[in-house]
Amino acid sequence: MPDPEWASWSDEQLLEMRLCDLGLSIEGTDIEQRIARLEAELKARGIRFRPRYWLSDEWFTPDGVPGIAIPFYLAHPRLARLELAQMLEVEGGDPDSCLGILRHEAGHAIDNAYQLRRRPTRRRLFGHPATPYPEYYTPKPYSKSYVQHLDHWYAQSHPDEDFAETFAVWLDPKSMWPGRYAGWPARRKLEYMDRLMRELARARPVVKSKRQVDRLSRLRKTLREHYQKKREHYGLDHPDFYESDLRNLFSDARAYAKNPSAALFVRKIRKEVRSTVASFTDSYQYTIDQLLEKIVERCRELNLRLSDSEEATKIDFIVFLTVQTMNYLHSGRHRVAL
Repeated sequence: MPDPEWASWSDEQLLEMRLCDLGLSIEGTDIEQRIARLEAELKARGIRFRPRYWLSDEWFTPDGVPGIAIPFYLAHPRLARLELAQMLEVEGGDPDSCLGILRHEAGHAIDNAYQLRRRPTRRRLFGHPATPYPEYYTPKPYSKSYVQHLDHWYAQSHPDEDFAETFAVWLDPKSMWPGRYAGWPARRKLEYMDRLMRELARARPVVKSKRQVDRLSRLRKTLREHYQKKREHYGLDHPDFYESDLRNLFSDARAYAKNPSAALFVRKIRKEVRSTVASFTDSYQYTIDQLLEKIVERCRELNLRLSDSEEATKIDFIVFLTVQTMNYLHSGRHRVAL
């Protein structure tokens, strides 16, 4: 099919489009191929159930619905480029990460399809599903009570996310979970999941709702409004830093007055260190970028300059930024995303 007219528009023009006017579908896209891989994995496990899929503004599985909403930006490369420009990364933009999220959401969908949250053993192992979702959670990176699948130690955010993450690891043909989780308390959850899925393998779903919550064709907000809200979600409450840390890294002494500006130096390395620290800490690049913006502004206000070589300073700066981000993660301000 030919590209839509908006595919050649500038970002500014595209941001004025309403989501409902994008005219997108899953058919014929890379998403369709990734869904096919997910369904092949379900079939290989003998699972009869298949989720429903539709495009929306983000990844999610509604309560009580045996289906998966997929973000619109994965349905066209022009929209993926806009997502990257607006949020600095594309969640699910490559085949492996997309399949990982699909496995996770399939865990929610199968939970809904068979009303598994009613089962006493499921509640005992994973926690009560009626537990209110927090706006933030405090991850424990070294905990062995939870599987590790999506970034940000997401299984720790809520009992339902723990169930979905455990299902995703169980389903992944490359996870090798019996050995990977040997000796972990999380293995008991995986063994339960294995028994449960064998029991359900040929059973018909109890819930067969075809409801498509927030279907793209019904979303009347513009892309600009969508990204303003999304940036607020990931950019608020970013980690603070101490001025003394900056003065240890840089200097305002007259002896260094002719050295490169700290503000310009941080801008120069911004993209590299943002990506590096995000990979070190499992944090969102957009959140880190907000901290970097504050650092640049304060370096400019204090007229700070480099007091060592650029290479040595970059290494020290990455350590500084990693520590600040990890302090943020351990402060209980890690956002629930899905």
